Amino acid sequence: MTGEAFRALYRELRDRTPRAPDDRRGTLGHLTPRRVVAAVAEIRSGLTVSLAAPVETVPGPDNPAPAQHRMIASAPRGPGAGGLHFARDRFAMNVHGDADSHLDALCHVLFDGELYNGVPASTVTPQGARELSVETVRDGIVGRGVLLDVPRLRGLPWLEPGDHVTADDLTAAETAQGVLVRPGDMLFVRVGHRLRRREHGPWDAARARAGLHPTAVRFLAERQVSVLGSDGNNDTAPSGVGGIDFPVHVLAMHAMGLRLMDYLQFEELTGACARTGRWSFFCVVAPLRLPSATGSPVNPIAVL
Repeated sequence: MTGEAFRALYRELRDRTPRAPDDRRGTLGHLTPRRVVAAVAEIRSGLTVSLAAPVETVPGPDNPAPAQHRMIASAPRGPGAGGLHFARDRFAMNVHGDADSHLDALCHVLFDGELYNGVPASTVTPQGARELSVETVRDGIVGRGVLLDVPRLRGLPWLEPGDHVTADDLTAAETAQGVLVRPGDMLFVRVGHRLRRREHGPWDAARARAGLHPTAVRFLAERQVSVLGSDGNNDTAPSGVGGIDFPVHVLAMHAMGLRLMDYLQFEELTGACARTGRWSFFCVVAPLRLPSATGSPVNPIAVL
């Protein structure tokens, strides 16, 4: 896609997304209380499944600066080992890496000097974000989730790095799986990144990964999706748009106000959906209360 075509698509998506001047919720506006209540009907068995990968603390080609976990106090030894003691630890991480599951706040993407809805980029300061931080979803995101398994559609275990998911793939996966993405849904798109990583080992995902084609974002806009999540980064690498490394992030988050969840883990969920023949579920997403942060580690829970 040329830079000119990308900007035309950006304007198209921005202009078709209704918003008030002070809007900070973005596409979460599609997730109305009525739709949240209706989503409860997706619960049939009560089975809960995590959509997050374990946080990693060992460096790798896709995770050169992993999370740091340090014990401050462990089990005592020696004569004073009796009585009451507390185990304590400390944790720190790079939220927006290429390995750990996380949610992007709308202040994460700065484009042409602005954030979503014209908020000045200057509101992101060395002390944190004054606008559009992860605090805007402090009450959580709860509703109907839908998993579309694109490798399953193509008869593959995973998509190879550099491959694109198109809008036609998404509609074909709906048909094959007997499910329909509705307004307000959280859409989860499996590319098989986690399974490939488990089978072949980690690689430099910043340089090569499967993801959505920029034009597939039209599908998200047409269906009025509230949140997008993937077991990859949602963006393909290398980018297919000249001069724009993360076109899906720009189109979804900056043009539409659609929050993304990156590097989730779907293998257990895929198995559960395949066994039941149902690819929709109740979903709960609860980011940490980080008032000025650009994102949060996240552990979405599917309830089938």
